[in-house]
Amino acid sequence: MKRQLLLASCFISLAACSVTGHAEEPKMMRIANTTPEDRSLSQALYHFADRLEEETDGSIHVEVYTNSQIGGDRELFEGMQFNTIQAATMSTGPIAQFAPTFNVLELPFLFENESEAYELLDGPIGEELLFELEAQKVVGINYFENGFRVLTNNVKEIKELEDVKGLDLRTLENQWHMQIWSELGANPTPMNYSELYIGLEQGTIAGQENPIGNVVNSHFYEVQQYLTMTNHIYNASPFMVSKAFWEILTPQERQAIEEVADEVQASQRLANQEEARVSRAYLEEKGITITELTDKERERWIEASNPVRERFGNQEDHHGWVQRIEQALQADSQE
Repeated sequence: MKRQLLLASCFISLAACSVTGHAEEPKMMRIANTTPEDRSLSQALYHFADRLEEETDGSIHVEVYTNSQIGGDRELFEGMQFNTIQAATMSTGPIAQFAPTFNVLELPFLFENESEAYELLDGPIGEELLFELEAQKVVGINYFENGFRVLTNNVKEIKELEDVKGLDLRTLENQWHMQIWSELGANPTPMNYSELYIGLEQGTIAGQENPIGNVVNSHFYEVQQYLTMTNHIYNASPFMVSKAFWEILTPQERQAIEEVADEVQASQRLANQEEARVSRAYLEEKGITITELTDKERERWIEASNPVRERFGNQEDHHGWVQRIEQALQADSQE
């Protein structure tokens, strides 16, 4: 009788494990980016991994791959489409190759500062843009931060628009980035980020433009002497999840991902701003010449790049987007 009771007790315990899910294998969530390991964007992914495993009691196991370990931006996005990668962050420029509406965020001098960008991206327009990703089999969660892009080169100090003329410059693989720099007088060359340092070192290109944190963490300062704080584009870095992976999650797991992503977004943005301040100080110590555009000169750059914004706005698929964003930013500034 005691043996029967013991066996019954064992079966009940096993059944309980099955009901609570502890006996099930955890769902594997591979997260990747192309960003250097030490940057705030990469550290945020590790923070996300720890917090999500904690919030889901281990029902989701997260592995993080930074610094282009498993491919460039295109490979990562396609990986999410095929669910070989379950989540990623990347700048909006590469995303626009798949969801062209995101090009609106690649237009020059759209935002004056981070606060303007947050107001727009965390509001209805930002949500609408994220929804565009679902047609590409990707679920947009929110926006992490890559930061304002600055210009570096190893030829000369760039103080005014004329100094850009003829500069061989690496850009993102994005047609609007290339058009911006063509209008400003440079010779833009698209290049994968993982190839950029070698391109600068070997002289294939003379300059590049990236958030200042990348200039430090990817050691571009070793092969560049001049940096100009152009702040010509603000780069958000959307946090995205494979739609195929999203669909196998429980409602509780989806909620956990959204809540943890929002928590990490807030801390990552603060960390990125601090990273930009520290990076500038570090580059000054290394002897890099850092130049600020005067207000008058900045207006000249804005005027010179305006044709790109006009061409974008004249495209049928993008009609109204520029106007909506400008109106939203104007309304926010008046509050």
